[in-house]
Amino acid sequence: MPGEDVEVLMGQPEPDTTARSEGGAPERGPGSEARVPITSGPEFRAFRSSPVGSGVLGCGQLRRGPDGVLRYGDLHPALTELLDLRVHAFTNREAVVEVGGPRLTYRELWHSASRIAGGLQGHGIGYGDRVAVHMPTGARWVQAFLGALLSGAVPVLIPDGLGADLTARVIADSRADFVLGPDGPLPDSTAYIDDGAALGDPALLCYTGAAARGPVPAGVELTNENLLSAVSSMVGALGLPADGVRNLVLLPLAHASGCVDQLLPTFAVGGTVVLAPGARSLADVLVSERIDTVSATPRIFADLLPAFAERRSGAGVRRVSKACHRSERAAAPASAPLTAALRALFPEARQWSVWGATETSGIGLLVDDTDRTEAALGFAFGGTELALSGPQARQGRGELLCRGPNVSRRYWNNPDATVARFSGTWFHTGDFVRIDTDGLVYAEPAG
Repeated sequence: MPGEDVEVLMGQPEPDTTARSEGGAPERGPGSEARVPITSGPEFRAFRSSPVGSGVLGCGQLRRGPDGVLRYGDLHPALTELLDLRVHAFTNREAVVEVGGPRLTYRELWHSASRIAGGLQGHGIGYGDRVAVHMPTGARWVQAFLGALLSGAVPVLIPDGLGADLTARVIADSRADFVLGPDGPLPDSTAYIDDGAALGDPALLCYTGAAARGPVPAGVELTNENLLSAVSSMVGALGLPADGVRNLVLLPLAHASGCVDQLLPTFAVGGTVVLAPGARSLADVLVSERIDTVSATPRIFADLLPAFAERRSGAGVRRVSKACHRSERAAAPASAPLTAALRALFPEARQWSVWGATETSGIGLLVDDTDRTEAALGFAFGGTELALSGPQARQGRGELLCRGPNVSRRYWNNPDATVARFSGTWFHTGDFVRIDTDGLVYAEPAG
């Protein structure tokens, strides 16, 4: 039970440690500290986090806070401040490109988003209100999302593929004060930017069915600190440069994997997010849009292999990112044949898989897919710490628990689910794993 695990953890003193950036994620493991158990008990064993390079964000230093959680130093007070600085640094660069649709520079995107924020203000939307974003992936989605942020509201991300009935339930559960939908003009008025948010304030509400105990998915509250920490972790671990990354994002933006782990880190380094919701040939897009980074799930990559192989257009791709949330990697892993096929198509690209949950801002574990077994989920990175719960925890097997600056504190308006899945600062993933002596996490069948 969660309460029993917390009691065991709190009964063990933790060392006063500071994890420092070491300039990136090593190939074997993200740092020696990841291999040291910091506390253990009959049903609980925890492992330290792994430092990553801070890249261009300068937030690579991690210090343990009074609550025992590792946190980044010198984060911006809010996500909107980080983005505002990037807009002024990369004004004329392309920020978002929708293939066959709008192409917006950072200045154009920010101006349109701030006018949407002004329009929302005219509708009575202000700090702390919730604004649902429910529309297909595209440039309009990005404008609406940023407009909600700039108004001071908390965007509620609703996947476009949800049925009408479930969508209505999610909107009602979130208590959204306004819905930005796919039809009609978006709110528009004098440009407005709210700058009153703080690190601990809610910044995003994402829904996940994994924790649902009823007819409505559970809403995950993510704070500014959660989002900024996840962005810093991704930029540092993947070594994203500030020289104009062009990221073809094939993940849904209404999920943490697309929004938090790809859209925001790309913006953080002044890169270009390329969206191709209606493109007939993604192989042609790789060439026409000068793509150097591709992000998708293993299943999406597998579906695209025949077209990519036929055109052989991936010579310029340098990064291939596979998003594997929760047990997805165990169910549909980035298998050796897929990894080999992608390597043949993108011979100059580094391939990695990122494992996480909505509750962990979509990140938590990262592994280079070179010479790894299919069951390997990855090493903890970016301030994420791992624990095992269960009778075999001391032997390195059990339910995986996570904590870190990217981990949510609770579910929205769902105290029962919060009690069931959170033990103090630890989040219970519900996934049964094995952790080896190097800190590498493997998916294992429960039991």
